[in-house]
Parts: sequence; structure tokens; C-alpha cells
Amino acid sequence: MKLSGGFSIGQFIPGESYIHSLDPRCKIIGAFILFAAPFIAKSPYDFIPIAFALAAITRLARIKLGTVLRSGRPVVFLVALTIVLNVFWTPGRELARLGPLSITEEGVTLAFCVGLRLYFLVMLAALLMMTTSPMAFAGGLESILSPLAALKFPVSEMAMMMTIALRFIPTFFEETDKILKAQISRGADFESGGIIKRARAFIPVLVPLFVLVFARAENLAIAMESRGYVPGVPRSRLNPLVWAARETTSILCVIVFIIFTVLWNRYAPELISLWLGLL
Repeated sequence: MKLSGGFSIGQFIPGESYIHSLDPRCKIIGAFILFAAPFIAKSPYDFIPIAFALAAITRLARIKLGTVLRSGRPVVFLVALTIVLNVFWTPGRELARLGPLSITEEGVTLAFCVGLRLYFLVMLAALLMMTTSPMAFAGGLESILSPLAALKFPVSEMAMMMTIALRFIPTFFEETDKILKAQISRGADFESGGIIKRARAFIPVLVPLFVLVFARAENLAIAMESRGYVPGVPRSRLNPLVWAARETTSILCVIVFIIFTVLWNRYAPELISLWLGLL
């Protein structure tokens, strides 16, 4: 019983691609700029360049497109719920009616856009984590937020917490998967019965899971103390971060893509309508 189709949220996929070799600060900044693209999209046509950009980044990262698409599975329920709410509760020109509920043209368009927006955001975030190791991500984030240290903000401590969280998210899912399989092999049933019965069936999973989580946390604390970790004390880096010309070029390409997306959203519907009229 896989939790996410064999892929854990936050999992890093080692590689030697162009995207993998970029400075983590460049990838973090670029990802946050790209996050604006789905929010700019207002119609189904507006997601076409975003899909091509996602496919191009996946190609440059040398990651299978199916792996990236499967990363959106954890939010499928949220996407489906959002689509249903927008389809039936958005006023506009009525297309069909199901009892007291009506399906409107505006609702279908909005549901399609909101669903794609959530899915693309998750896939972009997944691509960032697939191509950036937890240590590199934390180091890049700490470097980006380093100006906040002047305001007494605990930048290094926050980066350390994020590193630990990102490192143990895949482990958490793996342990949960093992416990589920062990309970199923002992005859546990997690799918039949009502909500209360299924919730009770998960108690034998949650108890050993929490025991394992606390045990790992205690072992990690002991290991950090034995290695002399002191919060707030400056630490050196084995691999210093280097911002080169390719990082600047990559950020400029992302900015150009956002500008192209804005222009596409403005003129694409008219061009597509004109092209369809000529056919």
C-alpha cells in the first residue's frame, strides 16, 4: 500500500543535470518567480505555456515526466473538492442543473483554472525538491534570508529545522508504509466499514509510528549534541555556494518567461479565436 505511488513528498532524486548543478539560491528564487505564473493564468489557454515550461524543466533535470506528474497525487482530493465547489457554487450562465444545484459556464472555467493552478504549484515545488538536496536547500534558504539576521531573526536555526523536516519526510512515509503493510499482513482492514471504524483501525498504526518518530528525534538530538552543535554559532561550509553566470542567465530566462506569460494571457485568446475562425 504505497502512500504516494512509490514517491515520497520532499524526496531528492540525485542527478548530474543542468538543473541539479545550479546554485540552490538560484533554484529557490526561480521557483518562487515561477509560482506567479499559475496565479496569472485566468483561462484554460493560459496554462499552455506553463505546461511547456514544466516539461522543459523536467527535460533539463533529466527526470521522468511521470514522476513529476505523480507528485501531485497528495493534493488530488483537495483539487477535486475545489473543482466541485467552484462548478456548483459559481454564478453565471447555466449549462445544466442537478436538482437544486446548477452548473454554470463560469463555474466550469473557474474550476478548471483553480484545479490546474493547485496541481501546477505542487509540481513546481516537487521539481524544486527533486533537484535540490535537503542540505543544499537549507543552505540556500539560509543565505537568502541572511539579511534578516540583523533583525535578530534566527535564520540558521530555521534553516536547520527545515533541513531536518525535509530529511525526515521521506523516512516518515516509508515507516508509515511499512507499518501499514505489517498490519495488513496481520489481517487489519482499513477500507471497510464507516468512518469511525476506519479511524479506529488506524490506531495500531499511529501508536508505533509516534514511538518511532520520538525515538528518531531523541537519537538525532544525541547525535547533534555529540558533534558539538550549538544553535546560533557560525559554522563553516564544506561546499561554499557560488553564484556564476549561468545562475544569472537562468533567472533572466525565468523573468522573460513570466513576461511572455503575461503577454500570452493578454493576446492568446484573440489569436486562438482568429485562428479557429480561419479553419
